[in-house]
Amino acid sequence: MAKKNDMTVTTLDMYNILKSKIGDGEARVLVEFVENKVAESFESKKDELATKNDIYKLDVKIERTKAEIIKWMFIFWAGQTGIMVGILALFRQ
Repeated sequence: MAKKNDMTVTTLDMYNILKSKIGDGEARVLVEFVENKVAESFESKKDELATKNDIYKLDVKIERTKAEIIKWMFIFWAGQTGIMVGILALFRQ
C-alpha cells in the first residue's frame, strides 16, 4: 500500500482532486490502483524497450552492413566493367 509521501506530484494532484469528490479512503485506493496498473504495464513492456547501448550497437551494425554493401557493389561494378571490356575486345577482332 503506497503512502501519501511516496506519491509523485501528478499522483498527488490526482489524489487531491479525487479526495474532494469521493473521499479520502476511496481516493487513496483509486490512486494506488492506477499506480499499480501503470507499474504492471511498465513491467510487462520493459523487455521490449531499447537502451541507448542497444541503439548504439544497432547503429554500429548498420554502418558495418552499409560498408559491406558498398564494397560488394564496387566489386560487382568492377567485374561488370571487366566483362564489358572483354566483350567489346571480342567484337573488335
